[in-house]
Amino acid sequence: MKPRTTSLGDPPVMRRFKRGFRWSQVTLEPYKAQAHRGGEFRGASRQVIAGARGERVRFHLRYFELEPGGFTSLERHRHSHVVIGMRGSGMVRVDSDEYKLGPFDAIYIGPDRPHQLLANRQGRFGFFCIVDARRDHPRPAG
Repeated sequence: MKPRTTSLGDPPVMRRFKRGFRWSQVTLEPYKAQAHRGGEFRGASRQVIAGARGERVRFHLRYFELEPGGFTSLERHRHSHVVIGMRGSGMVRVDSDEYKLGPFDAIYIGPDRPHQLLANRQGRFGFFCIVDARRDHPRPAG
């Protein structure tokens, strides 16, 4: 059955959850094209679930996954994040503090706070990251 547009706006966009923490109609992308100065990363991928295909939202919902021992770049930017653990567990560094994040745990990372996410060596670490649709580019935190 084809969704229809109503006077209330756009038709629903369905992204079905699939095996292996993938979603239908969502592209598996590299975490970043390249590292910026001081922004090294390893074993990271992302999927943009909402916000990349013209949905009229003011946020993007992204799913990141880190391989065992993988990590995101240590960076900062003017926008804030909400990160929600979904698969496995890992660490979140914010400033000089570290927090363990497991499935369904959530952490708010405020603007201009240096942060990095790291998977433990025993398994994959997957998490949702919700950010403003209009945002600045990351800057190295170091």
